[in-house]
Amino acid sequence: MTQLDARPQAGDTVRGSTPADGRDGDGGVRGKGLGGNSVGLMGSAVIGVSTVAPVYCLTSTLGSTAGEVGVQMPAVFLAGFLPMLLVAFAYRELNKVMPDCGTSFTWTVKAFGPRVGWMCGWGLVIATIIVLSNLAGVATSFFWLLAGEVTGSPWVAALDDNKLVHIGTCLVLIAAATAISYRGMTATKGIQYALVGLQLAVLALFVAMALSKAGSGGADFATSLDFSWSWLNPFAVQSFAAFTAGLSLSIFMFWGWDTCLTANEETTGSDKTPGRAALIAMVVLVGAYLATAVAAQMAVGSGTTGLGLANPDTGENVFAALAGPVMGSGLGVLLFVAVLASAAASLQTTFIPVARTVLAMSAYEAMPASYAKVHPRFRTPGRATVVAGIGTGVFYTVMTLVSEHVLIDTIYALGLMICFYYALTAFACAWYFRAELRRSTRDLVFKGIFPAVGGLLLAAVFGKTLYDMWDPAYGSGSSVFGVGSVFVIGVGLLLLGVVLMVAMERRSPAFFRGQVLTKETPALVVED
Repeated sequence: MTQLDARPQAGDTVRGSTPADGRDGDGGVRGKGLGGNSVGLMGSAVIGVSTVAPVYCLTSTLGSTAGEVGVQMPAVFLAGFLPMLLVAFAYRELNKVMPDCGTSFTWTVKAFGPRVGWMCGWGLVIATIIVLSNLAGVATSFFWLLAGEVTGSPWVAALDDNKLVHIGTCLVLIAAATAISYRGMTATKGIQYALVGLQLAVLALFVAMALSKAGSGGADFATSLDFSWSWLNPFAVQSFAAFTAGLSLSIFMFWGWDTCLTANEETTGSDKTPGRAALIAMVVLVGAYLATAVAAQMAVGSGTTGLGLANPDTGENVFAALAGPVMGSGLGVLLFVAVLASAAASLQTTFIPVARTVLAMSAYEAMPASYAKVHPRFRTPGRATVVAGIGTGVFYTVMTLVSEHVLIDTIYALGLMICFYYALTAFACAWYFRAELRRSTRDLVFKGIFPAVGGLLLAAVFGKTLYDMWDPAYGSGSSVFGVGSVFVIGVGLLLLGVVLMVAMERRSPAFFRGQVLTKETPALVVED
């Protein structure tokens, strides 16, 4: 049996999965002490959908995407779905042989070595911290917006403009999300069923009512359009620059499904269930995005006037503009509730990947050992979860007080981190299974071709985004010595990871020498 063929068989005891001391001295994966069998297939898929936050993503990106590609918006959503689907297959195949909560970090270490793996883990962690702070800010804004709608008081809604009130509310939401995540996957799952169900139900109602309004000829719907199959043709986008800009937004809209895999050690059937859940989540998301994009475009069009989706006055929050005209003043409030629920739900589940990645990095001695502590009752990475919550609160508070432009540019830099660690994971799959690609057509396609193509597509988006970021016009329009601040922030955060890695290498040389989690040792070592 070769190293890559060392798969566990029925009845085998797998060393490195759940040893008593959590260690596997031969360089294989290690158990972390997390609560196993806490989530099933449906619960895992719901958590994946929740982390993506579909309603929040739609209200914040429908306008900007329409502004870039016009009526080809549904086609761009499909184009963004393709590389994510291909990368999802890479995650599935790697998870079958290494169901480890470190996911991208652990897998890239096994494929490319400790330094590449450490940087891949850093990319995931810093991207998650950025999006956590953004989600908290959005949830806070919609909380006060909803409060103003319910009370009928503009004064209440205007409280969000008070920095002290806004930051205070934001910190309370972060603390609540941290507390729920701290209590484990069972508590997380129960809340997510309700919040995700609410999101999808309101979204379905919006789609149905938007379709009924299309072509009605009213003043609010004078820009409505008849459906055309050409909307699904990505080659009809006017320019390549517009297409890549729209594609970058589309990729962001699908980001987060890999939370299904990060929770693999706590999922029933950890080798197969998370991969299946990720694919289910992806299908649900692309269906919701396409239905909403088509319905909204048919109702109000993609122009820059009136309720047109590309109108800069309403593009940053499409549902706030369309809630009343499409659903009426009564039902329209449900859209505000759905956006708040979407941001709050994602805020809570997004703690899962960052806490478990830090836990895994610590368990393999790539980070301080204190982060490897698991709560004895809740079986969660308690310290890592709390530190992630504190880091998110501090990051958002500082960025808000320093400059709103810096906060906006930090969010724009998020796409760079996403493409970075997704592409590395996809390439890790193709490289790790390279000795198996000739065994069958299935192995060649799902372990080689799909991951490699997905990685190349994301690497291309990474390069194009890096090039575009150099221009100060990208993002908020600010610059540092003539260089776009988004470029400075994005590259600066990656370089910060290099600095931290060098510091950790001095503190924990064994990991970086390849003595803890080695490339040569099979991921799962079967005991005789």
